[in-house]
Amino acid sequence: MIKTLSNLSLMWVGIGGGIGAALRYKVGNLISHKYQGEFPLSTFIVNISGAFIIAFISILFGVDSDIRLGTIGHELFLTGILGGYTTFSSMQLDALKLFEKGKKVTSVFYLFITFFAGVVGATSGIWLANKIICMAYF
Repeated sequence: MIKTLSNLSLMWVGIGGGIGAALRYKVGNLISHKYQGEFPLSTFIVNISGAFIIAFISILFGVDSDIRLGTIGHELFLTGILGGYTTFSSMQLDALKLFEKGKKVTSVFYLFITFFAGVVGATSGIWLANKIICMAYF
């Protein structure tokens, strides 16, 4: 079933997206001040932590990927904040910049490790949420 996007839904997603983008900017700056290497660590950490958090929240609150719109919590937090926080496009640009600088191995490694670590992050989020749910029942 396709959900329609109301003006109110659009507002929540927009507000959340702004908050998420600001968080990404803040986290990225904090990491960039501590780490000066060629590996795009700030984008990497943002994306992996975002994968963990979105998986954790989705399982903990029983959110199916088909219903990330429809309630204020889903629209504001999952689609808005976490959608604005994570950044697939920056990851791709970082990889392309590395490639263009002749750092081809680092570029491919970055893409591979981001994908792998993202899956591990999401799996860890699912595991932790399920652990919490099980503890709540026992």
